[in-house]
Amino acid sequence: LTLAARDEGFVVDRVYEPVDDPADASRDADGTWHIRAGAKVRVRLTMVADAVRTHVALVDPLPAGLEALNPALAVSQTVPPSDAADTALGFWPWWAWYEHENLGDDRVEAFASYVPGGTYEYEYVARATTPGTFVVPPTRAEQIYAPEVFGRAASATVVIE
Repeated sequence: LTLAARDEGFVVDRVYEPVDDPADASRDADGTWHIRAGAKVRVRLTMVADAVRTHVALVDPLPAGLEALNPALAVSQTVPPSDAADTALGFWPWWAWYEHENLGDDRVEAFASYVPGGTYEYEYVARATTPGTFVVPPTRAEQIYAPEVFGRAASATVVIE
């Protein structure tokens, strides 16, 4: 179940950051993430495209113990703003590199029809709902109509305690 990162046109990375208390999320030297049950974490995805790419999908599988918070829902908890705005390429703060996003039960996805070469970030907030040890499949970026152009982060282990 352990997969190494792979670069076939994209470099992808995933980091879990605490939102309310710095002790809510940490990473061991072996790469295992520890998240306090009930805590909110900001999931920061970084994608590097080595050239212009079209029809790009960035897909982040959620570990079974996390639930993405959708700020568009009236019943969702308030999602605190990030310190880093979605300002890839230095454009205005309201500009996002992606055109569409899906926040599902098992994954979070962002889609773009045109991505110039460069570094891009996507983030969302999730709540740790279920204690346990979970294997998380790699975050993946790919060119939808050219699946041989892709990249993935390494798989991870998340312990919710």
